[in-house]
This record gives sequence, structure tokens and C-alpha cells, in this order.
Amino acid sequence: MLHNIAKLCRYRRKVFHILPHVRCATRRQLSTSALESPEVDVALSTGRILKISSGKYARFADGCSVVTIGDTAVMVTAVAKQKSQNASFLPLVVDYRQKSAAAGRIPTNFLRRELGPSEKEILSARLVDRSIRPLFPAEFRYDTQIVCNMLAIDSANPPDVQAINGASAALALSDIPWNGPVGAVRVGLVDNEAIINPTRKEMQLSSLDLVVTATRQNLVVMLEGRGNVVNENELRMAIKKGTKEAQLIINGIERLQKMYGKPKRALEPLPAVDEEIQNAVQTMSEMRLREIFRDYSHDKFSRDQAVSKTRTDTIDKVWSSFPAADPGVISETFNKFVKGVFREMLLEEKRRCDGRGLDDLRKISCSVNLHKPLHGSALFQRGQTQVFCTVALDSPESALRLDPIASLDSGMRSKNFFLHYEFPPYATGETGKIGPIGRREIGHGALAEKGLVPIIPNEHPFTVRLTSEVLESNGSSSMATVCAGSMALMDAGVPVQEAAAGVAIGLITKYENNDTKHLQDYCILTDLLGIEDYMGDMDMKVAGTRRGMTAIQADIKVPGIPLKVVMEALQKSMEARFKILDLMDETIGASRTVRKDCWPVTDRLVIEAHQRAKLLGPGGTNLRRLYLETGVQLTPDDETSFRIFAPSEAAMHEAKEYLENLLKAEKIPDLEFGAIYTARIVELRDTGVMVTLYPSMPPTLLHNSQLDQRKIAHPSALGLQVGAEIQVKYFGRDPVSGYMRLSRKVLQGPATAMIRNLDRPGAAGATAGATTNPTTSGVEDVKS
Repeated sequence: MLHNIAKLCRYRRKVFHILPHVRCATRRQLSTSALESPEVDVALSTGRILKISSGKYARFADGCSVVTIGDTAVMVTAVAKQKSQNASFLPLVVDYRQKSAAAGRIPTNFLRRELGPSEKEILSARLVDRSIRPLFPAEFRYDTQIVCNMLAIDSANPPDVQAINGASAALALSDIPWNGPVGAVRVGLVDNEAIINPTRKEMQLSSLDLVVTATRQNLVVMLEGRGNVVNENELRMAIKKGTKEAQLIINGIERLQKMYGKPKRALEPLPAVDEEIQNAVQTMSEMRLREIFRDYSHDKFSRDQAVSKTRTDTIDKVWSSFPAADPGVISETFNKFVKGVFREMLLEEKRRCDGRGLDDLRKISCSVNLHKPLHGSALFQRGQTQVFCTVALDSPESALRLDPIASLDSGMRSKNFFLHYEFPPYATGETGKIGPIGRREIGHGALAEKGLVPIIPNEHPFTVRLTSEVLESNGSSSMATVCAGSMALMDAGVPVQEAAAGVAIGLITKYENNDTKHLQDYCILTDLLGIEDYMGDMDMKVAGTRRGMTAIQADIKVPGIPLKVVMEALQKSMEARFKILDLMDETIGASRTVRKDCWPVTDRLVIEAHQRAKLLGPGGTNLRRLYLETGVQLTPDDETSFRIFAPSEAAMHEAKEYLENLLKAEKIPDLEFGAIYTARIVELRDTGVMVTLYPSMPPTLLHNSQLDQRKIAHPSALGLQVGAEIQVKYFGRDPVSGYMRLSRKVLQGPATAMIRNLDRPGAAGATAGATTNPTTSGVEDVKS
């Protein structure tokens, strides 16, 4: 009995000892038997090859792809939970990480590692999100995460657009339900010719930087771009070419999907709503809702309150009639019905809820120069959207320095114009925490900055910071920022090339079975309201001047829209922009030329090279003292000139008086090159003696190598003392440092003769005389 038990224990130990090795062997077998990185090549019209591969990395993810163009490689993974969290929306998160290691760099922060997402990473993540979100099925409400990881970044090909293609391929290859794929390209414009996926060098010559995301049948899903005042016809041409080029990428992803894609998982249907409940909601609310949307006296808050009251009454009455129903289901049914009624009324009546026609603008009012201490300020009111912009002018040293990776991506090391956008909670009548800005604020601020950068002069003596604070919001606050920012810049005296304005264009469509290629009906809305953005299918923001477009961003909520609709929306935006610019010109039509007292001033200080040390002071103490006492900054341009920045005219006068007293000196006598002068020793040093040729002269160094023809280690070896006078020959000033070039040894006889006479009687005196009493032929005494 005991023998059998011991035998059983030994057997179990062997089994448990072997199992881990079996598991490891199984993993290795799966790894080696996996497909060897299936890959497709997409030949773009420019001759560049875009490679899309999968199956090599991150096999635990639901989908993974690697997109390579040139030496830039982007890996994108897609993972979605298997169970729904009963959310009423799609909980999609896109993370974009641009790692320094991918570019062969080390982060420059204290920890030397990647910290929180940078502004560039946030903007790129939003770019990917807006490209893929419209194509998820309405029933898909699972937690989903897309992670874009930079594997390698070269100096020619930006990775952000390829992250969109990588996300499209990862979702197409995964089992996640998605109605893609999509394709994305960047379109540049050089010499009126559209270039697909231009390199960074080509982008420096391009007047357009446009990202186009499209799906099958040339349907546009997303637009994002900036232009150096690009004509509308050129913009339309670029959009068409980008949409056509995206079809090549879509075809490549579809080939890869057919060969290696996973079957899509089955979706859990949304809870069915009883038809009687739907009819009850319609009966109890339709007439009231139509009356609310036809009451043009409503503003944002009164309309929302009326709809909210109707919602509460309807839910209570329907729930009392159907007590077994879930109130949340009734509420969601009501929300869908409100959206349907709102859209149906727009399509039928062509009249908006505030009484405007489809192409009408809201009432606009503008004002500038609001507060005396501000360099520039403007208030722009469009309906119930109100934006307050201020301009601060500062020294060139206040420019925004970009980190190495951002510099590699943008081609800029610093920015002398930047815009900060703030959206506090009180702008919508809400409470909330005011702290670090979120992704939305960063995105809106970047769009407004793109719209204003082309009108800023390239050569400007100041760094310009434009701040935008949204005080009221009822749609299109980013485009209101462009309008207010343009006027604030002109109020600050910045010599802008021309005024810029922006407007948001909306869209309401009617289609069946997700077929947005063949729309049954649609209407385009100019100057979008907040409720029209929420209920509608598109929010296209376009900024520009009278000559053309400077920025564009199109968020499309349906699975793509035809090019015909996009072109109509661009035409509507141009017409609206001209009307807005006319109204802005009535307030301020050009940059202010009469100076304000608070404006900063700049000047240039030119000094002699030898005065530089006196100006700086020991360790730059004079410059620090000048800044602390007057607020004036001195920045060296070269060895003999400095840039002066003063916060006001009074500060400039005070600084110039300080500098004049600092550099004031007695008249310097003209020294003749090659002449011999009497110098007084004021200090002995290890390297030589400090001497002066005239009383007000700053001491200059006479080096040991120029004291005597013999090599000496210290001046005391020659019996020299402070206060003694010696004769030196003047050879002008050093052209770089500005220091005097003096020599004593050239006035002595040959060294060999002195050495030969050392052993003779009286040689010491003779030598001393030869050393300390050189010929005085041509000696001149320099007087102050």
C-alpha cells in the first residue's frame, strides 16, 4: 500500500515537471507555424511604394498591421472587448505614440523618457479617430482601442497619414465589425501640381498640406489640411486626386483582407423597442417638438429647456402606460425620435430652427481695442457664439521651442506665432473643473492657428501669442476664433497680409441601407448651430481670406459622402466667408499704424568689439541688471551688434540712458600702428602683466610670450612690479576679440647677444640695461 502511494507521488511529480515544457513547446510551435508576415505592395501614382503587412507582430491583438513607406514604419493594433458595457455610444479610444527611439533620438526631458502625449501626438490620434469612427456599425458599442506605435521614422516620410492606413488594415484584418476599409493620403501642391504623399523636403515647397481619407466609390470620410492661401479650384482638384489615390490603398487592404482576414464576430442586437412604445412616444411628442422647432423666438437655452420638458413629460406618460418598460429605453427612443423630427423638418421645409434659410448667416457683431493695457484685442459675436481674443507681443527669445521629434516632423525648430484656445465650462452654462486643456481644445486651437499662420508676415520682430477664450458657445467657436484672432492681430499692429475669417458648414442627408453614394435627399447648412452639429451628418470648418483657403477640417458622421456634396459645401463656405469679411472690414479693415503706448519696441545696438566685455559685465551681470531694472532684453546678433527689446517706449529710453552711461568713456586717443608707447603695469598675472597706455584705458594683457625674447614662466623673473613703466610696440587690435596687440620683446636686441655677454664683468648691468632700457627711437607718450 505504502509502495503504491510513493509510486503515485513520483508519477505526479514527473507529470507536473513536464507540463511547463509541453506548454512552452506548444507556444514555440504556434509561433514558428504562424504565417510569415503576409504583405501587399501598393504602387502610388507618384511611383512610391506603400507596403502593408501583418502576422509578424502583436499576435494577441484582434488585428495588427505594419505600414511602411520609405524607411518609416508604423505598427497599429486594434483590440475590442467581447462584451458590451451597455453604453449608448461607441467607446473608441485612439492612442498615437511618436517615440524618440524610432528616430534614433533620446528625449530631452529630465527623465529622458517619453512622458504624456504631446500636442502632435494628440492631433495625430484625432486624425485617426475621425477617419475610422464613421464606419463602425450603429450596433457596435464595445470598448475599442487603437494603438499607433512608431517602429521607425526616417527624415523624409511623415508617419501620421500611414497610421490611418494602418488602423484601417488592422480593423479590416480583425474580427471587429467594421464597414471599411478606408485609405488616406497626404496631398501637396507644388507649382500648381498635386503631389501624393510628398516628402518633408517637398512639403517645404508646397502651398498645401491636405490629408484626405476616403472609402469605396470615392466617398470622402475625413478632410484635414492647411494652405498658404490656396485657390478654391486648386483645393477641389487636390481633394479629387486624393480621393482617387485612396482607392489604390483600399484595394490593397481588401486583397490582404480576402487572403488573411478573420471572420467578423457576431454583433449582439440592440434591445428591441416595442412598436407600441414607439407609437406612444410619437403620439405624445411629435406635435410639441414641431412647435418647438418652428418657434423662431427660441434661443439655445430656451429651446433645450423646452425639449427637455417634453422629454420628461413623454417618458412619464409612456412609463405610466407601460410600467414594465425600462425608462432608459423610453428615453433613448425619444432621443432618436427628436433627431428624426429635426432632420425631417429641415429636409421638408428648408427652414432652420432659428428661422434662417439654409444659406443665411447668424447676426454678427465685432469690436476691437477693448482694454488699454492689451497690445491687441477683439470680440467676435456670431449668434450665441462669443469669442474674446488677445494678442501679446514679446521678444524673439519667447518663441515656442519644439522638441527634436516635433522638429523632425514639422521641419521647424521654433514658432514665433502660436495660438492658445480655451473653452471654459461657463461657455455652455455648465460647471466643471478648470485645469489642463483636453484633446478637444488642442484640436480646435490647432485648427484656428492653421487658419491664421499664412497671414502672419515671415519677418516679424516680435513673438506673437494669440489667446482665444470662448465666452459663449452655440456652434463653430473655432471659426469664430479665426475671425476674432484676425481682428486682434490687426489691432495689435501686426502687419497681416489680409484679413482671415472662418465658417462651419453642416449637412443633413437621407439614405437607406448605408448607401451614402446614392443620397435620396440632402441639404447643406451654412453657419452651423450647435444643435445642427449634434443632429447632423457633417461639420466642415473652412477658414481663409478673399484669395483662398488657409485651413479646412471636415468631420463626417456617415460612412462617406460623395464628392459632389463636398464641392457644393466648399462653394457655400466661400460665399459665406466673403460676407463675414465684409462685416469685419467695417470694424477694422487693415492693421493699425498709429502706435499704442503699451506696444513693445525694438532697436539695434552697434558697439566696437573691444566694448563687448564692458557691456556684458562679469558673467553677464550688466544685462541681468538691465532686465531687472527696466524689463529690456539685449540679445547678441554677432560680435558687434545686439538686438534690443523693450516692453514700452519709456522702457527703451531708460535702457538707452543706462547703456550710454555704461559705455561712456573718455575720448580714446588715436594709436598709430607700429609706434612705441610707454605702458604702466597695473597687475601681475601668471600669464603676463596687465598694462594701460593711457589713464582711462581698460587694462589689457601683455602675455609672457611678448615680454622677453627668452621664455619665462612668470613676469617676476624679469623684476617687473606693479606701477613700473615699460615700453611696448603697438600692432593694432585683434579683428575677432578687439583686444590690443602689444609686444615688448620686439624692442630688444637679439637674445643670443645678451646670453653671450652674461659672463663678462658688468654683463648683468649691461643685460639689465638691454632688457629694461630698449631704444627710445620713435617713443610717444599717450595722453588721455
